[in-house]
Amino acid sequence: MQMVEGQLRRRGIHDERVLEAMATIPREKFVPDLIRASSYADEPLSIGHGQTISQPYITALMAELLELTGGEKVLEVGTGCGYHAVVLAMLAREVITVEIVGELAATARRNLAAAGICNVTVITGDGSVGYPPEAPYDAISVAAAAPAAPPSLVRQLADGGRLVIPVGSLDAQELRVISRSGGQLTTRAASACRFVPLRGGEGWALN
Repeated sequence: MQMVEGQLRRRGIHDERVLEAMATIPREKFVPDLIRASSYADEPLSIGHGQTISQPYITALMAELLELTGGEKVLEVGTGCGYHAVVLAMLAREVITVEIVGELAATARRNLAAAGICNVTVITGDGSVGYPPEAPYDAISVAAAAPAAPPSLVRQLADGGRLVIPVGSLDAQELRVISRSGGQLTTRAASACRFVPLRGGEGWALN
């Protein structure tokens, strides 16, 4: 609750469903044992393989920007440890989450099973191209930075849907909200941010 009040509500997170979800989920259950004491720190935490669990404020902001009401099918790109997937699972009907690192995908599945979450499916694969078998999606959340919004993700966004993604250079990005309405796309910048790079065919070409 200190995290919710001090890091989220006071910084302008107003969606009560998001606040309730993050007050309910035990974040310490989703971080490596060695850093469990820092579970609620106001910063991203390393979860291995060059990946991080986002700071609580960024997790809340991304969830709020999706404007979920409970009936949506959501695609998450970058499962990590599974924490953000659980937040989304409490806000939407179904979550498909894609993780490119097999070890992290396996960890996320264990964490989700331990938490009793039944409406999340973890896919091991290249999330930069989305997951076409379940498309279209009412909302897409991308937890890694891309040089531009991947065309495959934009195509898989349903009419009336929102894609939240950090876009920019490897060192600095802005969190963008791309909305589809009547076949038209609109984009707005929500916040400056810094994420790990999006790997894959429509992300950064990294060794």
